[in-house]
Amino acid sequence: MQEYSKSKLNRVKRGQNRATYDVEKINTILDAGFIGYVSYIFQGKAIAIPMAYGRDGNKIILHGSNANRMLTTLLDAKEMSMTVMHLDALVLARSGFHHSVNYRSATLFGSVKKIEEPLAKDVALKCFMEHMMKGRWDGVREMTKEEFDRTLVVEMTIETASAKIRDVGVNDEPDDYNLPVWAGLIPIKQVAEYPIPDEGIPQRMDLPKHVLEYYNTNK
Repeated sequence: MQEYSKSKLNRVKRGQNRATYDVEKINTILDAGFIGYVSYIFQGKAIAIPMAYGRDGNKIILHGSNANRMLTTLLDAKEMSMTVMHLDALVLARSGFHHSVNYRSATLFGSVKKIEEPLAKDVALKCFMEHMMKGRWDGVREMTKEEFDRTLVVEMTIETASAKIRDVGVNDEPDDYNLPVWAGLIPIKQVAEYPIPDEGIPQRMDLPKHVLEYYNTNK
């Protein structure tokens, strides 16, 4: 089992029993999502923005326009952090104090660089799109040179990370279990609904295999 080394930066202090530094478990959390919350400092102010991402091994791929304030700021800083979280259930206890949620979250720390070499940039963009939906890259037209040149691609190398997972039931005070108060879990999940074609030609087309597979897997 490979683990990220622990330091003051990534060590979980509160709820250490829910912490994991296992690389495979953290990658599973990353692969189950597509949106991460990226933090950065701009003109002395802390800002966090949700961003779509792709993962290739220990690399996280972000992209945007060449003028993207967040990405250019991260490149200047040469480092970043990102958090991914999945809400799995509401935990309804017998007291307000013990209400909670079940979740999986991972926080990453690492170095940042711009991907400029055309082939590497193309591979990174494919990684990003395939992370969103496997098979989609081959189902769309190629980017034009103008589109390609206007796209800024940033690669984060994960240097350390940690995760917290809560996947248990209600944890009430012993004396509260005899109270006539409903308690339990409300499971929550994100699902895909049936695809809606855009106007024009897509309305007359069968669903592509990769789109149908995504729907069937996530419905």
